[in-house]
Amino acid sequence: MGLYFPHHLVFFLLLAPPVLCQVNDFISIDCGGTRNFTDTSTGLAWISDTGLMSHGTSVQVENPKPNSTQYLNRREFPIDGKKYCYTLSTQERRRYLVRATFQYGSLKDEDTYPKFKLYLDATEWSTVTIFDAARVYVNEMIIWAPSDSIDVCICCATTGSPFISTLELRPLTLSMYATDFEDSFFLRVAARVNFGATSKDAIRYPDDPYDRIWDSDLEKRQNFLVGVATGTKRIETLRNIDVNTREHPPVKVMQTAVVGTEGRLSYRLNLEGFPGNARAYAYFAEIEDLGPNETRKFKLDEPYFLDYSNAVVNIAENANGSYTLYEPSYMNVSLQFVLSFSFAKTRDSTRGPLLNAIEISKYVQIGAKTDKQDLAALIALCLMSPEIALTNEGDPCVPTPWDWVNCSTNAPPRITIINLSAKNVKGGIPSELNNMEELAELWLDGNSLTGTLPDMANLINLKILHLENNKLTGPLPSYLGSLPSLQELYIQNNSFIGEIPPGLLARKIVFKYQDNPGLHKVSQSKKKHLNLVIGTAVGVSVLLIILLVGGLLLIRTLRRKASRTKSSDRKGYSLRASTKASTAYSISRGGHLRDEGIACYITLSELEEATNNFSKKIGRGSFGSVYYGRMRDGKEVAVKIMADSSSHGDQQFVTEVALLSRIHHRNLVPLIGYCEEEHQCVLVYEYMHNGTLRDHIHGCADQKRLDWLTRLRIAEDAAKGLEYLHTGCNPSIIHRDVKTSNILLDINMRAKVSDFGLSRQAEEDLTHISSVARGTVGYLDPEYYACQQLTEKSDVYSFGVVLLELISGRKPVSQEDYGAELNIVHWARSLIRKGDVVSIMDPFLVGNVKIESIWRVAEVAIQCVEQHGVCRPRMQEIILAIQDAMKIEKGAEGSQKMSPSGSKAQSSRKTLLTSFLEIEPPDLSNGFLVPSAR
Repeated sequence: MGLYFPHHLVFFLLLAPPVLCQVNDFISIDCGGTRNFTDTSTGLAWISDTGLMSHGTSVQVENPKPNSTQYLNRREFPIDGKKYCYTLSTQERRRYLVRATFQYGSLKDEDTYPKFKLYLDATEWSTVTIFDAARVYVNEMIIWAPSDSIDVCICCATTGSPFISTLELRPLTLSMYATDFEDSFFLRVAARVNFGATSKDAIRYPDDPYDRIWDSDLEKRQNFLVGVATGTKRIETLRNIDVNTREHPPVKVMQTAVVGTEGRLSYRLNLEGFPGNARAYAYFAEIEDLGPNETRKFKLDEPYFLDYSNAVVNIAENANGSYTLYEPSYMNVSLQFVLSFSFAKTRDSTRGPLLNAIEISKYVQIGAKTDKQDLAALIALCLMSPEIALTNEGDPCVPTPWDWVNCSTNAPPRITIINLSAKNVKGGIPSELNNMEELAELWLDGNSLTGTLPDMANLINLKILHLENNKLTGPLPSYLGSLPSLQELYIQNNSFIGEIPPGLLARKIVFKYQDNPGLHKVSQSKKKHLNLVIGTAVGVSVLLIILLVGGLLLIRTLRRKASRTKSSDRKGYSLRASTKASTAYSISRGGHLRDEGIACYITLSELEEATNNFSKKIGRGSFGSVYYGRMRDGKEVAVKIMADSSSHGDQQFVTEVALLSRIHHRNLVPLIGYCEEEHQCVLVYEYMHNGTLRDHIHGCADQKRLDWLTRLRIAEDAAKGLEYLHTGCNPSIIHRDVKTSNILLDINMRAKVSDFGLSRQAEEDLTHISSVARGTVGYLDPEYYACQQLTEKSDVYSFGVVLLELISGRKPVSQEDYGAELNIVHWARSLIRKGDVVSIMDPFLVGNVKIESIWRVAEVAIQCVEQHGVCRPRMQEIILAIQDAMKIEKGAEGSQKMSPSGSKAQSSRKTLLTSFLEIEPPDLSNGFLVPSAR
């Protein structure tokens, strides 16, 4: 059983419906077990791996874990350098907890403790080192499934025989363990501790419906808690705890806690696999009844986390009441092997700190699998030979290659050698081999291959090709004579016919072709005829090239003369080309547009003719009225006439022309020209046939509604336009009036950002304090409104409002829609923080969209409208989130779409908002996480 034949596992599971009819579609495999059974302590059904794993042997464990049938036997594998893999069926882009456990049992005199590697697909999961025979070693990984199956592989033993005791797969909800990095990193669980536990027993299913294992803080191990502060007290309650938060920890864990009666809680914990970057969660629930004048406030007292030393935890306030869970987090923090942490009460607190549980996971970069095109070729070959199909497990290259392939060390790995000599391969050579660009050696001799040779002209690195002793037919393709790296070619004892390509005989390569009766060399007369044809063709080609070049030079000269004549006679349009750079800086300080030599000047009379004397008004923006026009050359345009004739209006006009003349991007509305005549200031833009985004979201009821993918594409386009303004211009440009009416749609429904009348260059505004905050009500950044300090994050806030409009189909400000909340931000934030995204969705989308895609955009939208700009994401991060949502919406078949009648609980998901300890997404440019504080 291997990665490429997961139906074996599915088929086996279908044969055992009583075993698999268990809650949450859990898969629990007893590795080395001899029968299926139900665990009496958990009620979970276990299946034997007999039939799932054909390698290794079942070994009886001496002194197994008491009352645990799944530890009576273990599956032990040979020490041979190979990998042995279990394949588990998954649903692509769904989150899972994968758990592998190992108990060796008693060590015999001649044995040595095993040490070996554990892999999940191509990702190194852990080095399993046994030093305590009685201990059950638990390895847990939280993954976002990259495909419809995953492989858990055992390999690379350095001492003893590699083995495994159990393998488990647990599906999780949409909200649990979501990170911004799950396309590139898995989460390896390092610690999950239940504080204040009433016994040494771990808590798991059924107390935890997701079957996470919460270890007791009473259980002492090498990597467990020491350094407990004096005055630490254990408390518990029988009252129910509201745990309806993002991570949904079990109520039983939250019903116990430790408190620092002397004002401090402190612990030291060893984290296996560290140092590294971690996702760390703390769980707090107030389970003591505080008096009217009593408070419990405390801070994290940790020298390594200076950014958070001022963050105060007030559980009852943060969690909106006692007996309600609050779960602050570090989404990305660098931790050492030894973690020391303390919580200390604040001076105004009457009670000491409290802690219910912690959970720490390490980011593990996902290993690169074998190149997809190489993989397709190998699968095609496997289907041609039952003998090799049953011997392949896991990835062809990682962590160890299959017996018959060699791989490069690239990322992703590429196949360099295929050796299938005498492996009973039958049928035609698969065409997929032509995509294996790094292939250097191909050995297919001694099989039963039939048919003609396929196209393999792309194998530019192929050095050795063995095809002898098969049943191949047809002529030898001419490309064989031009493969640049070919050194050895063996085709003897086949049924090839026709002439041998001259290139094969002319080169110094080892070429064996005997026992092909129909194969022969090119005759001498044909060679001479061929040379004559080639010489004639070359001569004619050279003559044609000379004539073509001469013609092009003549045309170019004539065009230059005509262009100079036309330019001198033209009265209407005139391009003012200036030798000096044009900037808004110089214009705004007394210069003139014509002096600056920017944009294309269009006369007023031409505009009157194009617009039929400004008869068709199509809109009005912050700049002024907008009219439809058609120029003499047929180009459709939108003509803006500035309404404000004051000096401020003049400056606004100058700013718009200056900015749009120097920026060009596919997602920004292009400026065609401008006009300054008879006290009129006019801007001429490309006409956008489908109007504004506002028209489509809040337009007439009978107007065709936008589907979710169209909305995402529009959001992506607009975000890319703004991202260009922020990062692609020097100095950067801040739009200042981002809203749905300033996002225009062309004839193909692609979005472009418009209306730069309020834009400012960020470099000029770093110290600028305006007397009046400009923008549009409902979109205006509250931080900018309060202090008039302008940054790119002001645009981010406004764009977050646009995203909320796209999700909800509602206007940004409406007393009718939002009541006392008044605006979309407050209304949406309160619902999303409750995990209820259904209530903010446009009814048109319900039932027609994948709910996780909505959540992805909702999360980033709420981050965009954070109160403080420093907490908001960059436009680049927003684009990635939107693209992620598009991938989800276009994703694999079988992904669940939300039913219109589906409960809110089924679709609920807490956002990434945690006011206490949250970190902004890291820099992944170098392939690893770099912690950065928000």
